[in-house]
Amino acid sequence: MGKRGALKGGDITKQLKIHKAQVYRTLKSLQKKGLVEVTLEYPARFTAVPFENLIDSFIKTKKQEVEQIEKTKNDLLSDWNKISQNELVYSLEKFSVIEGTKKIFNKIVDMVKQAKREIIMVSTFADVFRADRFGIFDTITPSKAKSKIQYNFLSQLSKQNLKIAKIFEADLNPTVNFRVMDSSLGLTKFSRMVIRDNEEILLFISEENEPSASREKEVCLYTNCKAIIQSYLGVFNDLWRDSRDLSQLILELETGKVPPKTQIFKNPEIAKESYNKILAEANSDILMILSSEGLIKLSEEKSQLEKWTKRDISIKIMAPIINENLNITHQLLNWCEVRHIPLGYFETTIIDDQHLFQFTPSSALQNKPQDYDYFDKTFYTNDQKYIQKTKQLLLDIWKKTHTPYSAGIRSITRPKPQSSTPSIGHHSLVRKSSFKQNMKYNPKGKITTKDVFDKIEKEKRLSLKYRGNLLKKARFFGSSAAAVIHSPESYNLPDMNIFASHNDEYSSFGEKNWLLFLLKQEIKKKSLYVPVALVLDNPDTVSFYKKVFSGFPVEKNILVFNKDEIQVRSKGKTLFAGWTKPIPLGVSDFVVPPSCLLFEGYGQIKSGMLTNIASSGRRQERWFNSFDAFVSYFHPESKYVGSGTEGFIERDTLLISTPVATDK
Repeated sequence: MGKRGALKGGDITKQLKIHKAQVYRTLKSLQKKGLVEVTLEYPARFTAVPFENLIDSFIKTKKQEVEQIEKTKNDLLSDWNKISQNELVYSLEKFSVIEGTKKIFNKIVDMVKQAKREIIMVSTFADVFRADRFGIFDTITPSKAKSKIQYNFLSQLSKQNLKIAKIFEADLNPTVNFRVMDSSLGLTKFSRMVIRDNEEILLFISEENEPSASREKEVCLYTNCKAIIQSYLGVFNDLWRDSRDLSQLILELETGKVPPKTQIFKNPEIAKESYNKILAEANSDILMILSSEGLIKLSEEKSQLEKWTKRDISIKIMAPIINENLNITHQLLNWCEVRHIPLGYFETTIIDDQHLFQFTPSSALQNKPQDYDYFDKTFYTNDQKYIQKTKQLLLDIWKKTHTPYSAGIRSITRPKPQSSTPSIGHHSLVRKSSFKQNMKYNPKGKITTKDVFDKIEKEKRLSLKYRGNLLKKARFFGSSAAAVIHSPESYNLPDMNIFASHNDEYSSFGEKNWLLFLLKQEIKKKSLYVPVALVLDNPDTVSFYKKVFSGFPVEKNILVFNKDEIQVRSKGKTLFAGWTKPIPLGVSDFVVPPSCLLFEGYGQIKSGMLTNIASSGRRQERWFNSFDAFVSYFHPESKYVGSGTEGFIERDTLLISTPVATDK
């Protein structure tokens, strides 16, 4: 319109090809803002205000705003000094959420400016360039450099980002300790974080591989909880110990320098033949990193496994353990040791400390690859220095892993299969949870993702209409996750079943975060998970939950935290749950310290609906769209990595709670 002169509304509608009513609403809005003028004739014609006038008006408005702020500056400072005379408490440990790339990187700039001892940043190279664009490295002035503040930055380098790494290296502030992980070792992706003086931390929960448009809507969690910071410091120290000097690694990648007796097999058939021959001739030990599918394929080679066992060969295998290969994992324990690692590692085999094979990455959740596709561009070396370094890295990972229990989250939350009832995934029933033993699957048939969305939208409208009338129905909307944690002895904690949930503003009691802890107990000769502790940040719900959990230990152990002391946040297939205060479990003096959980969903979405009658006499109806999930528990002592059998995420969930007496 600015280029085509005055136009009638109908002409604009035809050119834009949108509804006439929408066009007139937009024109009216632009007219109010002074961006569009209208003629007095009929039918009226519309024309854009000249662009030059628009800019002049904008500049004038901003100047007036600045003048107004300058005039009131003294008054504002005077009022602020009066308010801030009361002593502020800075020791409170809390959570907050920061959304948007600009806000996040402005916060990082503030953290760098406030640093007195150390700044730690773990990020991708894409984040590094954004940090540079937002002036974070410019903040490290000569005076700051002389103050003995340590700036430790860590990223991951590969041939794909070698060019931008060289550009960055040329302009790198010499006071910054910038090191990198060698991605050719196939190490897992790391958590992106920024830590200042061991006093505050920013955790990125958005995925690195999201489209650039989505990356502009980054989400970070901020906390000053000392226990959580300590947990992530342990993760950083492990990464930093195995990192490389940026300049040295750039030189190696640029010159193509490779260890002696190293090659890339261009012919996958020859690669397969060489691999099988050396593997069959193994004498002492085999260390393998496999995909979930690779683990299944190995289980089919029973004759080879038996030969290795007869020759007393030590076999250590690490692979992502998910529901689809859990039974196979326990079968393989007859011949070898098997432990869980998260997705993201390159498949690697080290044989007798003499031979190392590394394969093209393949997703554990894709269809089974063809043999020759799997062996395409296989990396091989017998260079002892390289092999020993890689093996030590893998053994360090091995020490922190565990063999998944046969009783994962699926076995806790599903019944024995019934031929007449279709499977709905990982939580058909909660037969091992004492307060949900009579839960039933909806017999009407398969429920789709759309069915769940439609039901949620319908119930949201009803929730707003009948809010406050909890005698009839209470509705809860949001996201949730569950995990079974088999904690190491050093944690001094029993095996736990943890539920984490965020209810949004449409819920009957409004928005809230909550955590439910269950411990295994013997009840009537049955081993059941019993709810022992509930933590929430909405005190209005306490009386409701006391009735729901009447008769269980949790009834006397409901804790109310402030909203900045507990956080449950989800984005896509990821859910974060954390708390900044100790949580007593009310049993045998067990106390869960300030910690956090990270759920990372995988696989296909599962949708369904469950019902049960709770011991409180209320009928529970639960609708969900969910994913199986890997679980990481960040405890102050160390990081616990759970298998893909130990957690799930309900990305979209609806719970309808109705007294049986009024359920007609």
